[in-house]
Amino acid sequence: MSANARDAAERVRPGKILAALEPQWVWDRGEALIRFLLLLAAAFAVFATLAIVISLLSDAAVFFRRVSPLDFYTGTTWDPDIEEVFGVLPLLTGTLIIAGGAALIGLPLGLGSAVFLREYAPPRVREIVKPVLEILAGIPTIVFGFFAIFTISPILQDWFNADFLNGANAIIVIGIMIVPLVSSLSEDALTAVPVELRDGALALGATRYEAVSRVVVPAGLSGIVASFILAFSRAVGETMVVLLVAGQTTVIQLDIFRQMNTMAGFIAQRATGDLAVDDPSYLSLFAVGLTLFAITLGLNLLSDLFRARFREAYE
Repeated sequence: MSANARDAAERVRPGKILAALEPQWVWDRGEALIRFLLLLAAAFAVFATLAIVISLLSDAAVFFRRVSPLDFYTGTTWDPDIEEVFGVLPLLTGTLIIAGGAALIGLPLGLGSAVFLREYAPPRVREIVKPVLEILAGIPTIVFGFFAIFTISPILQDWFNADFLNGANAIIVIGIMIVPLVSSLSEDALTAVPVELRDGALALGATRYEAVSRVVVPAGLSGIVASFILAFSRAVGETMVVLLVAGQTTVIQLDIFRQMNTMAGFIAQRATGDLAVDDPSYLSLFAVGLTLFAITLGLNLLSDLFRARFREAYE
């Protein structure tokens, strides 16, 4: 292109035409407005979290002025209606048993599906399995609850002489629910591992299994463990499935084939318009909610800390 042609093209560039038509202050104000809107979008989650914390703290503080925090967190009896005894350990125990049992089911299945999809699945199989996992993640939790009631519960009654509503129901269903979360996040972590590491292990004579188990998975371990912690946090906070299928027993129950309850399930069960606002039973909901919020927040912070501490940087 000749110099004259280049000069002509330079003169007719769209940016230069717009810059000539619009004063500079218009561009500056537009840029500032866009930055402000993006800042509001980023700050929305922070404001929402602060509003939730303030709402929980305000009523939980009133509750803890009436009930000792030591009695609340060490008490083994939860009877807010008759004796007005508030020991959260039965609800905390049920929460950890159900979430832990679900993790034993969902975490291995999720990691196994991620490894299969990333390392072993042919393209055709991947095109089928991955959308199915995504559909599983989009099914409403109440549908899982009905599936547990009408399918899983009769089987548990016949095989293990379980109660119709029991903790195993919730464990199995929540374990299935967290599989897509673990699979998606773990697959992203494995995808981030450079292909050169995998190919180098194979070039040195390692089998596909050895390359995956000794090179790829350890290299993506930070993301995998972060997905485990987030999935466990998801199981801790599950509400609808527990409300439908686990029962309403608020005693320390270690037998998963009997009724048990969790903190989230109790809140959903009692959060109705029948409770007086100043009643201790009403205020106890905020104390339980604050405890549940602290647990899930701690798990998410632990996930971020682990990922930042052990993340591998590849160039």
